[in-house]
Amino acid sequence: MNGCFDDVAAALVRAIRSAFADAGRFTLEELVSRAWASVTFSGTRQELAFRVEGEGVETAAARFLSGLRAAEFPLTGHILADIALVSEERRPGCARIRLEALTVEDL
Repeated sequence: MNGCFDDVAAALVRAIRSAFADAGRFTLEELVSRAWASVTFSGTRQELAFRVEGEGVETAAARFLSGLRAAEFPLTGHILADIALVSEERRPGCARIRLEALTVEDL
């Protein structure tokens, strides 16, 4: 995988992790990153799954997911073009979330 793809994926994970900084222990369970291109743009498609454990994490997950479409994540050299919830599971003390994201190069 291209180092640029690794960098943008790592930046996306860091940004998501920071959204849960006060909520508990963040564990990245899966990250798949692959090149993506259209006629006018190139970038990366990410699929990621993570788990957050701690007291009150259900509320933090609900807040994160309710603002997901409007969220802005700092991704040097890339722009978050799309992000979508694939699945979620929330129980007391634990939230599991799977997302898909599309980042494009910021020209």
